[in-house]
Amino acid sequence: MTDRIGKKRATAPNRWSNRSNLQTDAKRWVIKIGSSLLTNDGQHLDTTAIHAWMQQILQLHQRGVEVVLVSSGSVSAGMQRLGWTDRPVSLKARQAAASVGQSALIHTYEKMLQECAQPENDRLYCGQVLLTHDDLRTRRRYLNARSTLRTLLDMNVLPIINENDVVSYSAINLGDNDTLAALVSNLLDADILVILTDQAGLFDADPRSHPEATLLTEVGAGDPMLERIAGGGGSRVGTGGMLAKVRAAARAASSGTSTIIADGRSPEVLPRLQQGEAIGTFVHARLPRLAARKRWLAGHLRSHGVLHLDQGAARAILEEGSSLLPVGVIAVEGAFRRGDLVVCKDPLGRDIARGLINLDAPVAARCCRKQSHELADDPEVLEDVLIHRDNLVINDLLL
Repeated sequence: MTDRIGKKRATAPNRWSNRSNLQTDAKRWVIKIGSSLLTNDGQHLDTTAIHAWMQQILQLHQRGVEVVLVSSGSVSAGMQRLGWTDRPVSLKARQAAASVGQSALIHTYEKMLQECAQPENDRLYCGQVLLTHDDLRTRRRYLNARSTLRTLLDMNVLPIINENDVVSYSAINLGDNDTLAALVSNLLDADILVILTDQAGLFDADPRSHPEATLLTEVGAGDPMLERIAGGGGSRVGTGGMLAKVRAAARAASSGTSTIIADGRSPEVLPRLQQGEAIGTFVHARLPRLAARKRWLAGHLRSHGVLHLDQGAARAILEEGSSLLPVGVIAVEGAFRRGDLVVCKDPLGRDIARGLINLDAPVAARCCRKQSHELADDPEVLEDVLIHRDNLVINDLLL
């Protein structure tokens, strides 16, 4: 078997789930595009390439796929607007370039999406989201970011995420947006992380210095061998490299998200991946997404409170796999905060489930027995469910 440039490819071991099915079944994608792809000379945005990716993302959207885009390129776009020919060296200059370039970058994406939308009712709008690592480390900010991104997806908006370079010096470090894309995948429980790069995928040696290198088509996340063969830094334009992508894939796999590392310039790469084509390197997560999350819930968190449920809510959780709504809660115990783990008890007092609560204890208490529409005007009710089914694990998994 050979790839598109004629090199022999490694075959897929039998111990992994079928790659093609994982790609075609995936409904929530995080796609990361690096600076080396977004610019045609390191200084100017490649609008032709961006147009092509927006057209491909529209195709995914029309097939019912939710897409979140993590985009580099703000510094390069800022250089273009400021007329700089050399990439800035000082931190202050890079942050200033990012500040100028971020608006140019998002405007380019919005313009390309409008040009690609035919007919008019196929139009997909984009929303800019700037994050720092602190936003993803601090519990309350983490939950707020997740709520906003889920709302944008529910509204059929394409979130375009970048590091907030202006206030976060860590954004300039090696591989940061690869890491950011993995963290966003964890945040949103993505099915697939697609990292588009200027290489065909992960090879068993650096193909730039070893022409005989073999493309690895399927590997397991976290395999120590991958870091050894991934090599050093990134391109002249970008800050990442294959090592950063391997580490990002391992981080994404911690919540059950598999990763694809592929050549972003390959024609129609995203629709072809969605149709199950084997392009680039597929990095398998060792556990399915929900199984990984629920194992984490079952074994690694201490309870901070109790929700007492009525019979209908208990039955909906146990028999139907439903989310927990406020109307099914009779009483609340504990001083928990949004994002804490709480135990759910049925009318007989049995611990039937545990999950991550979406509201602080005082707010949850006043929501008891109320329908969602009765809470619509309460500014402290940030979610219309108390515990989402993806963050809920029933008692038989705790044994």
